[in-house]
Amino acid sequence: MVRIWTCILAVSGVFLALGSHAFAEPTAKDLNRALTAENAKLGIDVKPRELVGDLGYLRRVSVDLIGRIPTREEIDQYLATPAATRREKAVDKLMADPRFVDRWTTFYADLLRLRYNSPGGQAALAFVHQAVADEMPYDEMARRFISANGKAGAVPEVAYVLGDNADPMALAGVTSQVFMGVRISCAQCHNHPFDKWTREDFYGFAAYFGKTRRYENDFTNTVYTQEVSQSIVLWPPAGEGEDSERKPMNPKFLIGLSNASVTPDYIARLEQLRKPKPVAPKDPLAVAAASVDDLLSGADERVKKTAKGKVKDEFDVAGEVKAERESIDLQAEFYNSSELRSELARLIANPRNRYFSRSFVNRVWKDLIGRGIVEPIDDFSDTNPPSHPQLLDFLADEFVAGGFQLKPFVRMLVLSEPYQRSQALGVDSLKREELESAFLAVPARRVLSEVLYDSIVVAGHLFEYKHPQGANTKTVSERIRIAIPREGEAVSPQALAAGGTQMKAQMGTQIASTAGYSLEKGIELDFGAVLKSAKEKAEEAVVVEKMAVKSAEELEAERMQMQAGAGRRMRYIYKTVERTFDDNPIFGSSFRMASPSAPEHFIRVFGQTDRTEVGTPRDHAPSMRQALMMLNGGMTHEASRVGPFEPMHKLLVGEKSNLNEAIALAYLEILTRKPDAEELELATSIVKDGDTLLDGMADLRWVLLNSNEFRYLP
Repeated sequence: MVRIWTCILAVSGVFLALGSHAFAEPTAKDLNRALTAENAKLGIDVKPRELVGDLGYLRRVSVDLIGRIPTREEIDQYLATPAATRREKAVDKLMADPRFVDRWTTFYADLLRLRYNSPGGQAALAFVHQAVADEMPYDEMARRFISANGKAGAVPEVAYVLGDNADPMALAGVTSQVFMGVRISCAQCHNHPFDKWTREDFYGFAAYFGKTRRYENDFTNTVYTQEVSQSIVLWPPAGEGEDSERKPMNPKFLIGLSNASVTPDYIARLEQLRKPKPVAPKDPLAVAAASVDDLLSGADERVKKTAKGKVKDEFDVAGEVKAERESIDLQAEFYNSSELRSELARLIANPRNRYFSRSFVNRVWKDLIGRGIVEPIDDFSDTNPPSHPQLLDFLADEFVAGGFQLKPFVRMLVLSEPYQRSQALGVDSLKREELESAFLAVPARRVLSEVLYDSIVVAGHLFEYKHPQGANTKTVSERIRIAIPREGEAVSPQALAAGGTQMKAQMGTQIASTAGYSLEKGIELDFGAVLKSAKEKAEEAVVVEKMAVKSAEELEAERMQMQAGAGRRMRYIYKTVERTFDDNPIFGSSFRMASPSAPEHFIRVFGQTDRTEVGTPRDHAPSMRQALMMLNGGMTHEASRVGPFEPMHKLLVGEKSNLNEAIALAYLEILTRKPDAEELELATSIVKDGDTLLDGMADLRWVLLNSNEFRYLP
């Protein structure tokens, strides 16, 4: 009897599994087979490079999945896992780490060119962060950014359209290149010289954005988009015909979708995955706790009856609220959806649009492997074919079939052989190119600027304090300027107090500036708080100008007051003051900083772009500014110092000191490996040359942090 029930349970488990996953998820082995078959078809017959070692793999996958090198504790846990499963288990653990969301938010922010200081930019960054955390499918994310309308901040996704000032011509080129990898901007002025796109194609695509306008309310500092009835995209173009002949251009989609009469396997799998689930009976308690919107919705019929002249129920509060809200008609006035852009979003993110899925998987492949199947990654055209078209189709099909989900796709890639291959070191450039172009060796990859930043912080234990409070007290003298009362005015006690407060405020600002290393610190965004604020704004009624605009008399009075204040002459005095501060800084994650950073900031110096121009890749070329920032920067200096709260400290000071173990720990924490005999000998001499072992270890750690091995992936 027990055996019968065991069989029944086993069979039930199989059917449950089939119900939730009708088709098996693709594996890294499937990818390996697809690449091997295509290389054979292409006549590529070269021996692939061996797989990278265990510690090299951990470093690589930690950098790519969570944006930093592994810690000592993570290395120990990894090595304690059985060799047969440690890589797969490490990947699963890293993908569950909250930092996975931070790291891949940056990927999307670069792709969508989201800027925190542009209208709605902060809310858009927070929205993407939440979308990655919630595993929002990429097709849904794309549709929302392309079609969104509304107020900046309240509707986070509208930042995409506002990022190009709702200019239909700019948005046509950007949208095609970002979401489909097709460069059509050249066709704005003339037929594309190297591709099939005509000027009329470009104008037809731009027409999808032709009815969207950007508005700005100077009184409420509100920036928003709104749809109008007349398109500004006219054909023929200006100057090429009489004004009377120019008519609104009809929208035209560039790409032909795959045959709708045929349902390929990957479409069938997607449909099965997204098949609606049976709806369970409603819980009476849940029904009783209906939301306000549900109550308003239920009042529809009563509102209609009153509109027909029937007696109004004086206790129908919900109906009154609904009627009042509809009378304002804020949705129709400000947040009306864009039918044209909604249609464009459906066409672009359609699973039958091969450009959409191929473009995205090619970007992720380039990000993780180091080389795109199509290069440049945003230039899909007949004149620039993929190096491995069948592999690209396999990746795109599996991405679509998996519901456009990022995580399963990334997991498949990082467990595949192309990702795990070693670099082609010690061979000539032609051989290396042959191996890398066939994805049988990985190219040398410099880490992202955010990864470099966070890895320095991790290696130097700077996420938390590593010195006791007051251990690094410093006193400096500075001259500061203080405003004093104007000539002829009495110096009141209140003025003196205000002057003292001002001096303290200035001192505090300068302390923060000096102790925080302004070129390496940044504004840290609380994504949750930003998104909450955006939600609150969305739930509020749109601010109507007449409710917020001041009277003409009030505005004139404020203007005269500002002019009078500007005309007053101020006097200043300079004082030399001493200030004392505790030089014991800690650093946050660069992935949480407002991005893009200022041009002089560490993150920008090491390659982050300003995200203004579409298709601008990160510049990973070394520069003198980078070298100076690493050699002399405050963060590198602090990371090199050994603090009493670090495990390293007890290996250099006290009865349990052990120099060899300390050096091995330095290599493990910074380079994710142990030193060989030659390196150990050289490191020992460096440490012993210091005034103390602590100073010598700081010198060694500084050397390791400035090595190429630290800046490049293994």
